[in-house]
Amino acid sequence: MTRNNQCMALRPTALGSLRNLPAHTRFACIGASSAGAIGAIAGLVVGLDAYAPTAWFAVLELGVPAAITGGVFGFIAGTVAAFVTSTARRVKRRHAHSHE
Repeated sequence: MTRNNQCMALRPTALGSLRNLPAHTRFACIGASSAGAIGAIAGLVVGLDAYAPTAWFAVLELGVPAAITGGVFGFIAGTVAAFVTSTARRVKRRHAHSHE
């Protein structure tokens, strides 16, 4: 039994679903997950160094604020990126109409 290429295009992926989101939401998701993962790893290292039985709490203690901060900065970056992109399109459109 072989797979049809059309079926492969219909299968949802994480990257495909991120592409469908608006820029500010996409950047916020990427920022929150990246910073949260880095914060959780740092919390694990700090927690294991301080007191191993409570290392899981250090993961939350550093990971959650890092994820929130990453989400906020990602949202701001996505909003700026969307604004710059829309402004560039507007300028390009006006420039094209002025030469007609």
